[in-house]
Amino acid sequence: MEYQASKPISLAGHPLYTEKWLQERIANDPSLLGLGDLVVKDVERRQPRAGRLDLLLSDVGADKPTRYEVELQLGATDETHIIRTVEYWDIERRRYPQYDHIAVIVAEDITSRFLNVLSLFNGFIPLIAIQLSALQVGDVLTLHTTRVMDVTTLGVDDDDEAVNASADRSYWESRGTPASLKIVDALWEMVRAHDPSLSLKYNKHYIGLARDGVADNFAAFRPRKEYVAVEFRIPRSDELTAQLEQSGVDVLDYQVRWGRYRLRLTASDLTRHSELIKGMIAKAHGTLPPEE
Repeated sequence: MEYQASKPISLAGHPLYTEKWLQERIANDPSLLGLGDLVVKDVERRQPRAGRLDLLLSDVGADKPTRYEVELQLGATDETHIIRTVEYWDIERRRYPQYDHIAVIVAEDITSRFLNVLSLFNGFIPLIAIQLSALQVGDVLTLHTTRVMDVTTLGVDDDDEAVNASADRSYWESRGTPASLKIVDALWEMVRAHDPSLSLKYNKHYIGLARDGVADNFAAFRPRKEYVAVEFRIPRSDELTAQLEQSGVDVLDYQVRWGRYRLRLTASDLTRHSELIKGMIAKAHGTLPPEE
């Protein structure tokens, strides 16, 4: 393979590679942002008395669909675009509260000054900052993105039992099937190998874990008709992501807001990917040493 050096290209003020051009590239391929397998819900979405949102992206594969309000900026971040990003996110979440909403700002240069300002919002507003670089390699222009700030997991998530009314096994057998509950049982036996003090807790939206009646949902299960969607609370890493992608297991998008890997498991996966699943349980449970 021949090596060829790349040359950085500034899009700000470029006669051809305008913000409209960048918007079209991302609309054609949202994976450029590194946010998962998203679909385009809208482009130049008109906001009541507040201009237009550059891109509205949607993760329809999540149990509770998530929308990403994306604001693009060529050059360095400034106050106007930061305010606009937060404003559009707030408008959309108020209009469509049935979705989770995440604000996303994309700029060529996210300066340390404005990164500090953005970090003040994070934890109160789910906010992602992405720095985008345009690189010329020979006669080809390519785009590279780096997530410089991720969503901070807030103190309320699936562990908040106040928002998850209790259910029972028959409830989940009706939502899934007796066969999918058997998959949960098999996964439960793997969990018990790491901590026999845990018990299953049936909630309306998921089957979780509890210790002495207190939620400890490092793993959660959502039975469906033919499979079980399993979530493991593990910080994302390139190494683990690559391992999952190469394994052949059905991997869903990483749940950024709650810091969870998500797998879609069938009965046959329990045999074919047994060691991988046990390893995920162990990582989530915290019995493995931290990766160096």
